[in-house]
Amino acid sequence: MTIGSCDETIDEFEKLTRDAERVQQDTLKKILEMNGNAEYLQHFGLGGRTDAESFKSCIPLCVHSDIDPYVQRIVDGDSSPVVTGKPITSLSLSSGTTHGKPKFIPFNDELLETTLQIFRTSYAFRNREYPIGQGKALQFVYGSKQVVTKGGILATTATTNLYRRQRYKEAMKDIQSQCCSPDEVIFGPDFHQSLYCHLLCGLIYSGEVHSVFSTFAHSLVHAFQTFEEVWEDLCADIRDGVLSKKVTAPSIREAVSEILQPNPELAESIHNKCKGLSNWYGVIPALWPNAKYVYGIMTGSMEPYLKKLRHYAGHLPLISADYGASEGWVGSNINPTAPPEQVTYAVLPHTAYFEFIPLEKPIGEDIANSASIHYIESHPVGLTQVEVGRIYEVVITNFAGLYRYRLGDVVKIARFHNSTPELQFVCRRSLVLSINIDKNTEKDLQLAVEEASKLLEVEKLEVVDFTSLVERSNEPGRYVIFWELSGDASDEVLSNCAGALDLAFVDAGYMGSRKINTIAALELRILAKGTFNEILDHFLSLGGAVSQFKTPRFVSPSNTKVLQILTRNVTKSFFSTAYAL
Repeated sequence: MTIGSCDETIDEFEKLTRDAERVQQDTLKKILEMNGNAEYLQHFGLGGRTDAESFKSCIPLCVHSDIDPYVQRIVDGDSSPVVTGKPITSLSLSSGTTHGKPKFIPFNDELLETTLQIFRTSYAFRNREYPIGQGKALQFVYGSKQVVTKGGILATTATTNLYRRQRYKEAMKDIQSQCCSPDEVIFGPDFHQSLYCHLLCGLIYSGEVHSVFSTFAHSLVHAFQTFEEVWEDLCADIRDGVLSKKVTAPSIREAVSEILQPNPELAESIHNKCKGLSNWYGVIPALWPNAKYVYGIMTGSMEPYLKKLRHYAGHLPLISADYGASEGWVGSNINPTAPPEQVTYAVLPHTAYFEFIPLEKPIGEDIANSASIHYIESHPVGLTQVEVGRIYEVVITNFAGLYRYRLGDVVKIARFHNSTPELQFVCRRSLVLSINIDKNTEKDLQLAVEEASKLLEVEKLEVVDFTSLVERSNEPGRYVIFWELSGDASDEVLSNCAGALDLAFVDAGYMGSRKINTIAALELRILAKGTFNEILDHFLSLGGAVSQFKTPRFVSPSNTKVLQILTRNVTKSFFSTAYAL
């Protein structure tokens, strides 16, 4: 996109958001006109009506289990208008990292177009603050296995559904986001080989790289942790012009070998820069001096990786990417200078029809230091009826057959841009840890880990990653927190960390239950180095893509394989003595 086209995109955004209510009504009408003959809508008696009042009175709010029977028919090959007017020919798979079972989500060309509208909008605002010219993006992106269902429908991850489309590739060139690596690397059969070659291609084109990207902050941190281990091999490849023998996939070898030429000067420069770094601080700007920023989703479950990512990024700004899910996109980051912890997302009123369920905390519960609330719900309100400062659950009606679908995300209204709201992501609504009357979310767990991990600073250690489970094999049940650390900590410090974790859960139900021992002492289990990489490898073996991977912050009893990985990698265990019962 030229400066002129960026300005046009911003002007269009301003126009749409000045009259967001009318745009929302038009968007709903368009969705319902396209899909009016869908069996799902007919079943609830909508009868071809396209106004919001009729739609909301006929069509109930739903979650995935409500639509799963319809989607399963599409999986099995039913080409009739089940949830959309036109047959669904592609399915996206949600990550499935928590319960170990991904969900099928309908995907179509209209969903692709709304995705591109979101990306173009955020790029235009980003380019206004951090203008980039011609060049390439160092992108750590990965396709996943593409499976054909027994009904002949292509199913893959939402990101792969984007990457494999020519329309997406053209749009990425248009917004200066052309990947350094050839498609064979993105769609390679082995993630580790693809990651190695992403790093190699990024170094080959180091002078042309203007931004560094991956879908999630976790993937960026993982990429540069890998770089710490393989940088000398990469230098050797560049010096000699011969690809490492560790890259065995023929498709990747052939594609990368075509762009790899002997370049001793570049290899020596990279070697000297790496040797000159202090604990890899600022490795990104050191090796990619023309990079303007590091970009990816950095909110929610990605926040724990920000400290390490800032270490690698040095002085470069971290910009949080747009807000969406496998089910569709919600908003663009139009304030790219805001740090990820404060980022907001402006809802684009023409990409879907949005509703928001008001959530109230019960009287007497304080959310100043906790996200652990059993919310009281009110009737959903429209996009322009939300109120600044209040919290809501997002409900989406999209072009691909989801109607009044509850995303399960809790958001806070930060402000309005014209007449469309800017949202702050708060947390996933689903509870993470609960034994009886206690209720703790992913955000509560994150805050507890942040608080307790401060005790590691005395030994200059950090938490590499973490997860949790509820242990019910004995009565009363207890919380179990798993930590993988950057090095070995003393037993005294880890014992103190267990107590600090226990005290950091400030939910009234938890504290009251601990005091009377209806919840047992929290247990901190320390994991061997590399445990979370093993969990990642397991996820990839199921056909997932690393660009979609999110470390499960809570492992359910049904996720037996991940439980086995965690159990066999425990090296030490510490019980809290905080409540001294």
